[in-house]
Order: sequence, then C-alpha cells, then structure tokens
Amino acid sequence: MKKTFLTALFIVTILGCFAQSKFGLFAGPQITSSKYTINGKKQPNTAKYGFQSGANFKIPFENKLYFAPAAFYSLKGYNVKFNQPSFPPDSLAVDNNTRIHTFELAALLQYDFNTNPCHFFIKFGPSLDFQLLGKEKFKRSNRTAGNQDMVFSFTKYNRYAANLLFQIGYETKQGFTLSAHYTHGIGSINNADFGPGILHRAAGISIGKYLAKKK
Repeated sequence: MKKTFLTALFIVTILGCFAQSKFGLFAGPQITSSKYTINGKKQPNTAKYGFQSGANFKIPFENKLYFAPAAFYSLKGYNVKFNQPSFPPDSLAVDNNTRIHTFELAALLQYDFNTNPCHFFIKFGPSLDFQLLGKEKFKRSNRTAGNQDMVFSFTKYNRYAANLLFQIGYETKQGFTLSAHYTHGIGSINNADFGPGILHRAAGISIGKYLAKKK
C-alpha cells in the first residue's frame, strides 16, 4: 500500500511539473573542432562550420532553478594535421578532414537571473552524443588520398561520446530565446587501441522559441 501511494505521488508530481513546463524549438550555426592528441601530443586543428537544431523543455525545479533537458541534431567535425602516425583514419595519413552527423541528449540545469518575463539565463550539464554517420578525407605520406565513410566499431571509431555543455542566453516575454553555447568533449570518439584521443569541441549561437500551450 505504501509503495503504491509513493508511486502515485511520484507520477502526480512528474505530471504536475510537465504541466507547468515549457516546450521549445531551437536552431543555429556553430564552429566545430576537436582536441586531437597522439601519444599525448596535441595536433593542430582548423575549425569547421556546423549546425544544430532540436527541442528542449524548461521544467520548474526550485525557485529560479529549472531542469532543462534537450534533444538535438548536431553537425560536427574537425580538420586536423598530423605530426606523427594516427590510426584511425590510416597509418600513413598526414591529415584528416571529417564531417560527423550526431544526435545529442543533454540533461541540463537552467538558472534564471531573475523572475521577470524578460531575463538572462545560464544552462550547464552533461550530454551524450551518438555518432550517426561520418565522412573523412585524408592524404597519405605516399601521395595517395582517402575518401571514405567513418567506420564505427570496437577497433575504429566510437559510436558514443560524452560532453559537458554550457550556455548563456536571454529569454523574452514572448518566449523567444537567443543564446551562445559551448560543447566540451570529455569522451573520445576513437576506439582503436593506442590510437588518438579525439574530443569534440563546438561553439555557436542559437535562436529558439517556447511554444504557447493551447487553452
């Protein structure tokens, strides 16, 4: 009986939170790169342009603190030059230019700086991204070139990666948002033994809108 009561109370609480929550959509450009290391030595990167688009919630938690989960598509990649051998992509590769399509799930906390309809806010928290598919182009030291799909397996690239996200923005009375974000990868997308460490990096801006609830 006690377990049934607690379960019912939990469900009612969750439903109550979602009833007070906001649901929104967002999109915007970003610059992406990576922290790419071989044997602990950082390799030079050139930034690339990317894009992200998705949906988010704003769920009341405590006072000016909110739970703000998000799910979104993120186009990432890096353009790196090697000063020593790296596998993947190829033991003879001297560089690698990638484009990676990812889907990201973020569990963020949001803090509003005041309770006015128009206010600044910050968001922060972890995310898990799924490498859906990718392409890589590279040159080899023997003057041949490679252009291929990235292979995700236990011996090559990792399908999953973890990140820390930070965002600062402004919300209007009408529910529009303008924000800047930074993604700091903490989990390598390389699976190969003795291979490189590849951590995502991304920074950009997004425009969003919380959708009005039907009355």
